[in-house]
Amino acid sequence: MESKKVTLLLCDETKNKKDNKVKLIQWEDYEQELARLCSLTSALNEAKQKKQLVQHKLQSLIQVEAESLSRLNELDEMKEKLDSRKLVMGNTSMHSKVVKEKVKKQEEQLSNDIRSLLVAGTSLSAASKRLQDASRSLAGERGYGRLRTLQRVLRTRQQYMVSQVQLLYPVRVAIGQSPEQELESFNNSFNSGDTAGSKPLDQGSLTIAGLHLTVFTKMSFFTDKKEVQRSATALGYVAHVVALLASYLQVPLRYPLRLGGSRSYIRDYAPSIEPSSSDLTSSSSVSANSRPVEFPLFLEGQDSTRAAYAVFLLNKDIEQLLNYIGGRSLGPRHVLANLKELLRTILSPEYIDT
Repeated sequence: MESKKVTLLLCDETKNKKDNKVKLIQWEDYEQELARLCSLTSALNEAKQKKQLVQHKLQSLIQVEAESLSRLNELDEMKEKLDSRKLVMGNTSMHSKVVKEKVKKQEEQLSNDIRSLLVAGTSLSAASKRLQDASRSLAGERGYGRLRTLQRVLRTRQQYMVSQVQLLYPVRVAIGQSPEQELESFNNSFNSGDTAGSKPLDQGSLTIAGLHLTVFTKMSFFTDKKEVQRSATALGYVAHVVALLASYLQVPLRYPLRLGGSRSYIRDYAPSIEPSSSDLTSSSSVSANSRPVEFPLFLEGQDSTRAAYAVFLLNKDIEQLLNYIGGRSLGPRHVLANLKELLRTILSPEYIDT
């Protein structure tokens, strides 16, 4: 017993040396102390187990808290997305309202257009009915067929009257003769320097009622007076034929004629040449009274330039009649040729059917 007590004491001494505290335990109290130590040990172990359990629970709570935080973050993100979706839905709703108003306006406009189309359709049907009635009336006895018949009768009558004019003033080709030339350009003829004031024409020239048409650019001592008179008579014949054809065709001439046989005149409302010195007084009175200027279709006692211009205007009247009936002019230098073409076109069978 004493050895055990000594050993215990030594141990306690050693321990107390380390802790600087020395506690002496009596042998009688050893068991009690040992039991107390055992209970303390067991309590310590229980405390450690509880500590571990608490640590485990704390870790679980921390994990749950972290998960709850992540859930809260997710909820915040979802809330932000929901707010953005609400904003988008609000914008979409406003846009849909605007579109709805536009659609409503378009529906109203469409309904107005439909009503207009209905009215137009009613008008179109009425117009179509009137057109059908007009077509039936044209197809009847007093319709287009009768109009064509009347037109053929009218043109036949015109052909007859023109044929009578052709008998009175025949335009033929004179063969085997060498007369002076019909109208050349009066400027070119004036610059030619010919003594007689005219140019020779090849054989086979045209005549009207047996007379050649010669336009003299100037009078001289050697000019044949009879030839001048014959040319004035030929121009009077041409002017008479043109006036008759214009009245038969009911065409107002652009340059009206004042017939007087071999002393005929042609009128121009906008002359392109200046009047002569002898006509200054009459020209001033003409401009004051807004009357046309007359140009002579003869050369005797007249200015040659004005006479040549009168022939040019006469040819323009013939070209006007040719254009009216669909004919073709041969040019400004061919008065009798254009007149012959005019007569030929009117007297052709195609003239009645056009």
